[in-house]
Amino acid sequence: MSKLFVISGSSGVGKGTVIKEFLKKHPDFKLSISCTTRGMREGEVHGVNYFFLSKEEFKQFIDDEEFLEWAEFSGNHYGTKKSFVEECLKNGDNLILEIDTKGALNVKRLMPDAVLIFIAPPSVEELEARLRGRHTETEEAIQKRLASIKLEIENSKKFDYTVVNDKVEKAVDDLEKIMCQN
Repeated sequence: MSKLFVISGSSGVGKGTVIKEFLKKHPDFKLSISCTTRGMREGEVHGVNYFFLSKEEFKQFIDDEEFLEWAEFSGNHYGTKKSFVEECLKNGDNLILEIDTKGALNVKRLMPDAVLIFIAPPSVEELEARLRGRHTETEEAIQKRLASIKLEIENSKKFDYTVVNDKVEKAVDDLEKIMCQN
């Protein structure tokens, strides 16, 4: 029986890395493809990396209630199409959604069988060090991300599981224990 796993975590916590390493070991799991209004980057493929939509198309999907969840980040919209998730599950795929905690709680409301997993940092201080170590964001952006951590941690209390990403290998092992036994 196929399952829907929703993985969330703060920016910089390493959820993308943990998921990527998990998928290398478990190719029978599939990562969901989100819709976005942002422009396609070099090397990206429509329907592989994202479903690239115009702002008008995205708005129509919202109006038609076609998203399980959606959000706006940096002026672009991102969302998970209900029909895509339902089709994958119907085909027997174990599906992973990588979305924010607010979106995850909305998915759980609409699909109560979804398993919510929060990837947590070892500490807020470590998360801040990781964000700063990337050298990809302004101080203002870092402060904004740090401020959102409180809400994410509060939301994560409603999740089914929490995995601490202290070491990637251990986080992947913990994820395997949850996802391969559910």
